Amino acid sequence: MTRKLQLPLQTANLVVGFMVWVIISSLLPFIRADVEIPTEKLAIVTAVPVILGSVLRIPLGYYANVFGARIMFLLSFIVLLFPVYYLSEANSFSDLIIGGTFLGIGGAIFSVGVTSLPKYYPKEKHGLINGIYGMGNAGTAVTTFAAPVIATKIGWSATIKLYLILLLIFAALNFFLGDGKEQKSKEPIVGQMKIVFKNEKLWFFSLFYFITFGSFVAFTVFLPNFLVDFFNLSKVDAGIRTAGFIVVATLVRPIGGLLADKFQPLFILMAVFIGLTLGSFILAFSPTMLFYTIAVMLIALTAGIGNGVIFKLVPFYFSKQAGTANGIVSMMGGLGGFFPPLLLSAIFSLTGSYSIGFMAFSQVSLASFVLVLWLYYMDKLSLSKDVFDSTGQGILVTNPSGHIITVNPAFTRLTGYTEEEVIGKNPNVLSSGKQDASFYDAMWKQIHEQGLWQGEVWNRKKNGNEYLQLLTISSVKDDSGDVTRYVGTFSDITPNID
Repeated sequence: MTRKLQLPLQTANLVVGFMVWVIISSLLPFIRADVEIPTEKLAIVTAVPVILGSVLRIPLGYYANVFGARIMFLLSFIVLLFPVYYLSEANSFSDLIIGGTFLGIGGAIFSVGVTSLPKYYPKEKHGLINGIYGMGNAGTAVTTFAAPVIATKIGWSATIKLYLILLLIFAALNFFLGDGKEQKSKEPIVGQMKIVFKNEKLWFFSLFYFITFGSFVAFTVFLPNFLVDFFNLSKVDAGIRTAGFIVVATLVRPIGGLLADKFQPLFILMAVFIGLTLGSFILAFSPTMLFYTIAVMLIALTAGIGNGVIFKLVPFYFSKQAGTANGIVSMMGGLGGFFPPLLLSAIFSLTGSYSIGFMAFSQVSLASFVLVLWLYYMDKLSLSKDVFDSTGQGILVTNPSGHIITVNPAFTRLTGYTEEEVIGKNPNVLSSGKQDASFYDAMWKQIHEQGLWQGEVWNRKKNGNEYLQLLTISSVKDDSGDVTRYVGTFSDITPNID
């Protein structure tokens, strides 16, 4: 029963963590009425929770493997009590920066669940499970929508104090319902990092999540003030519209995970970045409210789906170092939400427009589409190489003039020749001399006419021993019919002599 509770419990934990994470950005219009904040520093106030919320994802992901999700969620909620109370009593810009920084713990707990939950389910469901867990992002929508409404009734300080009650409740829930018997791993974090850092896929996934989750966080913290300042909406109306963006991006996240379980995940990522490119391109032209809404919803849809897809890919490629890899990738996603608001604000202060910032976002998204396409073809090549290297038959490939360009490990095992010893040489280096010229003339005549020859040939190993091989030679042609290479595959069929 405890195991079955982990998905709903940890998803609810994430909801609460994200509710706390965005307290400042959601209540900033109210806080500004009581706390003097220089206009040029507004973006810093909303962005600081993202810093710790990003960086802490690495250790929290790692320690989720060491101590289990129960302990990590419990400790996180207890620690969050202090910055939440501190913020409720804030009366200066410095107070907001100090308290806001430690609110980042609420965002950092994301890496706990994506590390813990896949342990309870088979790989073919990891995309859906992490997608459902990722719906905990809805916590930002809850705070963005509810906090301004409550603040109009009881004030922003009392509204923040309500979160203390919520944190205490969930600390207790994790103490009593968390899984104390979760599978744990204590492999040193330094060793894990050495392994994952060598895998280039870690950096691709980090970049992709930097953009998809980064755009989600950036729009979450950016929209409330932007809608008030640019479209002259009321604070509550701006909060409702921002909550709509968050809800859409959150609800489609498990759809992205489910699609990644069923189809090629990289194809879905290509569609995601095309959507982000188009949406940000529309925003670059400062459209009317209608087109602005369409573009923002397109970004919500594609970013949400992309978030679900990426956390199908991470545990698939890094199953043994899932905690560390999840932490690094999710950290980059959090940082992706830190820089765009600052960049947009800086561009606006210089030009009086956000267009250049949105256009830059569209170009980064387009470049990411190209990288996903490249990664897909690199994956295919890697698969072909794995098959080439692992097959039990010896394989040698020559150019059209008959010189060897590559061999597989089985070739070395069967003949004794290393790849370096035969590259650039003619396959006759293996000849035993038992077949005369007419044999080879007939063989090559059939290859030229039919593109394929199979038969038995006596050859000689590096150590001088002769062996009988079953050899197949086929020609590889391009679209114009010209031969580009020859491929020979062989097995040792030397009869045993008792």
